[in-house]
Amino acid sequence: MYTLETSAAFDSAHFLSGYNGKCANIHGHRWVIRVEVSAQNVQQDGEKRGMLVDFGDLKKIVRDIADSYDHALLYEKGTLKPKTYEALCEENFKLIALDYRPTAENFAKAFFCIFQDKGLPVSKVTVFETPDNCASYSE
Repeated sequence: MYTLETSAAFDSAHFLSGYNGKCANIHGHRWVIRVEVSAQNVQQDGEKRGMLVDFGDLKKIVRDIADSYDHALLYEKGTLKPKTYEALCEENFKLIALDYRPTAENFAKAFFCIFQDKGLPVSKVTVFETPDNCASYSE
């Protein structure tokens, strides 16, 4: 089994609505997405022969996804009061509404699905919320 790994980071804020603790408040993280792709064989023909996936292609996909979340407020749909949402929009803040609670666990699965949809042979995604705390998802 061949495995490649790359990572990219982004800075964003989030909060956990309904949580009883510090994370109920808006706060930021330097999130790191670590992606592993795996396959039994490398490519046999063409300019990419001997490669599982071109590292340049892999890094670009991961970086583009990370960049799309950079410097945004990531929040679960329905958790911002309308007045709060309107005020943030008036200030032209970058808001990203998610269909899930913005936890490291949910991000790991969501990013796994995004990379899978982009045709990568993804085997595992790990999302670091801090340098010492991470969550992983694999199928």
